[in-house]
Amino acid sequence: MPKNLVVVESPAKCRTISKYLGSDFSVKATMGHIIDLPEKELGVDLNNKFKPKYTTSRGKRRILRLLREDAAKSDTVYLAPDPDREGEAIAWHVAQSISKVNKNVKRVLFNEITKKAVTAAFDHPDELDMNKVNAQQARRILDRIVGYQISPFLWRTVFRGLSAGRVQSVALRLICEREDEIKAFKQEEYWSVQAFLKYADAQFKAKLISIDGNKVSLPDEAAAKAIIARLSDKPFVVKNVQRTRKERRPYAPFITSTLQQESARKLGFSAAKTMMMAQQLYEGLELGDLGTTGLITYMRTDSTRIADEAVVDAKSVITSLFDEKHLPESPRRYGKSKTAQDAHEAIRPAQINPDFAPDRIKKYLSKDQYRLYNLIWKRFLASQMANAVFDMTRVDIDADNCILRARGSIMKFDGFLALYDESTDDKSDNNEDQNDILPEIQNGARTELDKLQEKQHFTQPPPRYSEASLVRELEDKGIGRPSTYAQIIDTLKTRKYVEVESKRFIPTEVGFMVKKILVKEFPDIFEVGFTATMENSLDKIELGEADWVQTLSEFYGPFQKELENAKSDIQRLKEETQEVTDRTCPKCGKFQLVVKWSKNGKFLACQGFPACRYTEPIEKIATEQTNQKCDKCGAPMVILEIRNNRFLGCSRYPECKNTMSLTTGVSCPMPECNGTLIERRTRRGKTFFGCSNYPACTFATWDRPVDKKCESCGYPILVLRETKRKGTYHRCPKCKAEFALQTQEQSEAE
Repeated sequence: MPKNLVVVESPAKCRTISKYLGSDFSVKATMGHIIDLPEKELGVDLNNKFKPKYTTSRGKRRILRLLREDAAKSDTVYLAPDPDREGEAIAWHVAQSISKVNKNVKRVLFNEITKKAVTAAFDHPDELDMNKVNAQQARRILDRIVGYQISPFLWRTVFRGLSAGRVQSVALRLICEREDEIKAFKQEEYWSVQAFLKYADAQFKAKLISIDGNKVSLPDEAAAKAIIARLSDKPFVVKNVQRTRKERRPYAPFITSTLQQESARKLGFSAAKTMMMAQQLYEGLELGDLGTTGLITYMRTDSTRIADEAVVDAKSVITSLFDEKHLPESPRRYGKSKTAQDAHEAIRPAQINPDFAPDRIKKYLSKDQYRLYNLIWKRFLASQMANAVFDMTRVDIDADNCILRARGSIMKFDGFLALYDESTDDKSDNNEDQNDILPEIQNGARTELDKLQEKQHFTQPPPRYSEASLVRELEDKGIGRPSTYAQIIDTLKTRKYVEVESKRFIPTEVGFMVKKILVKEFPDIFEVGFTATMENSLDKIELGEADWVQTLSEFYGPFQKELENAKSDIQRLKEETQEVTDRTCPKCGKFQLVVKWSKNGKFLACQGFPACRYTEPIEKIATEQTNQKCDKCGAPMVILEIRNNRFLGCSRYPECKNTMSLTTGVSCPMPECNGTLIERRTRRGKTFFGCSNYPACTFATWDRPVDKKCESCGYPILVLRETKRKGTYHRCPKCKAEFALQTQEQSEAE
């Protein structure tokens, strides 16, 4: 009979730890929180120092009963949930729940689930950290107050089912405000001029940067061609050459937020998937002869600190993979951010030796487990490697008092880049020439002009947030904590406040409406700076520098006033969210129809509600009128959109119910198919073009088809493509040949 009970929160962790402890220990899992606030009520006594009303979590009664029975039979109960606020709260709730049957309770903490770390933790057990517990309680109660008191306000204003969150709504605000910036952005044209030069049998490029001492400004093609005409017969003489040696330091090992960002960029993982995979790697996997072990340290951390023994182990592995040159002169130490608690190490491999290299254990891991582990392994080792060294050259060339600049970069030593380089969120053309190899050239040398080339550009609006860039923005502004980012993003998508297109967030109409109401009625609560300040207050509670009840009191006073003021505005806000149409109610004939919202989307309702309860689907309103006539009644056809499908419908609906596919007018290119290509949409709303004879013909393309034959291979259609680098052009779907678009003058000449 085991003498001791060990309580963890997950079965996977339970299995791993069980193999490290002897027969005197029984390891049981709580399956997450066993005690929490009630689901269907506020559960907080606002008039009694915010006392929480804790209840047994749904489906946990049997687990709690068995834990009490096991605790009663044990000499000591060891609480071993994760080493963070949530884990501490779970441990505290277990201690409270078994206090009547066993008071001999110890807390064990480990940053990695390896035999060495677990054994050391049980050799030196600790006590519960009530500061952490109070910080978790404060956050939970704070979020409950905001969610349970503002969400009903949204129900009464817009429709039932909407939700507000203290941090989630601020993230939504950032996404909506970025979209406003994009909509307000006015694109401007500009041009650049580039010279292709020769010197000593070498060719290189130089970009025009100044004209007559002024920064280059070429607003249109005429200006670009004028400068080309000016320079075409002038000598190009080297004016200044600068050669410098530049070193790039390796990146710090991962913390929670940087892991989420890099796995989104490199692996395409959502923040939620990253944390799920990391949890599996942390809790332990069966590795054949190597046994069961955790593969990474704890994945919820804001610290880049590394244990001394891990640095020593990294040095040994790096030397075996490369050579002594790839080691820095001294072990690397990384600083921490102002908000970092530094409670745990950075995210790193738990076992730093060649036996646990990703390729060695790949067969025991799932594809996604391997990809994330490989990323963590390489990032950590790279963080302890030597700098990469580059020779940087900058050459300024004068031509008729115009300066052109060539840049070149040559890697002299790869250093940490031999193993790992970080991805970026947004690509640009600014550094496209950075890796050119420039010839050995001196001041005063004359170069030979091969050609001058102008290029059209357009200023670009700020990009929409990706998961990676949103996580970085939240972290930079101190909104939420890295451990909460995955849940924040997941909630925004689940509530349909945002949609994801090309891995970028676009706020929905509902998202815009919720943001507008919340920011207007609760300007302080959902202000970025206020939210960051509140996070700092929660951190102070954890450090024992602030009282949790006092912190909640300071928040609730101003919040209650804003809530009361907002409630008095409900009728006005309801009217503002209802768009009045030009149609009279067909049932009562007295009032106009207005656009209202429900959880299923928009619908039309009589403005005289509740006296008149007439409603109809919003799909009856045309989204766009066309010049096409209905072939049944002659009325104009309009473009309708229902459940992500666009099609033509008669504007006289419901009198005439004629509909037609939204055709491109291009015949299907498949042999012996007489279909035409029509516009269709995927379940997620992405447009593509498929054959009208589907499913008999399955031809489809993402790009809009063009009724032109390929000049290279004779394929019957081309498609229209547009990229930032190449602009708009035609492409053959079969041979991939590309063709410039014809100008109007060229078409007329033909």
